[in-house]
Amino acid sequence: MWYHGRSEFNNTTSESIGLAFSGNGIHWARGEEDVRSSGDTSLVMNCSKNWWAFDTDSIRPSEMVIMSSPMYSAVYWLYYTGYSSEEVNLSRDSNILQNPERVHGGKIFKSLPGLACSQDGRHWARIEGDHHSGALLDVGSDEEWDSLFIAAPHVVVHSNDDLRMFYHSYDVENGQFALGVARSRDGIRWVKLGKIIGGGSKGSFDELGVKNACVVRNCKEGNYLMAYEGVSADGMTCIGLAVSPDGLKNWKRLQEDPVLKPSEEDRWDNKGVGSPCLVQMEGNIDKWRLYYVGVGHGGRNGIGLAVSEGSNIRKFRRWAD
Repeated sequence: MWYHGRSEFNNTTSESIGLAFSGNGIHWARGEEDVRSSGDTSLVMNCSKNWWAFDTDSIRPSEMVIMSSPMYSAVYWLYYTGYSSEEVNLSRDSNILQNPERVHGGKIFKSLPGLACSQDGRHWARIEGDHHSGALLDVGSDEEWDSLFIAAPHVVVHSNDDLRMFYHSYDVENGQFALGVARSRDGIRWVKLGKIIGGGSKGSFDELGVKNACVVRNCKEGNYLMAYEGVSADGMTCIGLAVSPDGLKNWKRLQEDPVLKPSEEDRWDNKGVGSPCLVQMEGNIDKWRLYYVGVGHGGRNGIGLAVSEGSNIRKFRRWAD
């Protein structure tokens, strides 16, 4: 598991990428120091030290893709969100841009998608995209829906020469988070195809928009499922599901209610749940796991696990319940 974290050492606000290991996907262990050998688990990637780069302030992993084709020399491709010190100018709605956008002292910082490659999953080399900062994509023009930032790039390999990147931004005109998709033949050069899904109906759990999407191809039915983080009018976050026949357009919500809500009790994830990672289990395609980020008192967060109730993907229960 690749995750992001922040140390209190030297009062830094920068986030880096770490690695944890598990034998069953339930109990995880991480190291305490930097990775020095291929067997270590701990800090594996820091922010860029190049002043011109898009990821000098913080980095957060979004999706790790295993490239098994002979045309790729590196096995692991890590798509991530990089943050710079450039501020996003949005005073009107800054109160809801708390996660995953980085906010410090009332300032919101710009993010763009990046790519790093590795042979062992522990030692990473950045791959520069077409943008002058090394990012894979740039924000849209002032009139476009993704003019502020691009965050949480989730990449799905449809075929050897057809990769899809799902990402989110904040649509200023409509006042809500939204998801878009881009397409690539090689995983490095991308072309945007536009916005694919926005906020829900008034009063819904995702009225203020959708973000942090995880898209998987359903091995049983052949369609595509999207788990996403929905933001309600009061800022509460829950996890919802959407479905598409081709994984590009025609996305429809699977149901009006979320599949996972914050805990009602005084537990570690009672303030919000989001950043879903949906996994269809090998050997039993009727079972699904949903890894997620939970937020508790004081904004403290952690990683949790929920499982589908049999083959019913419309409802998940926490592993500990």
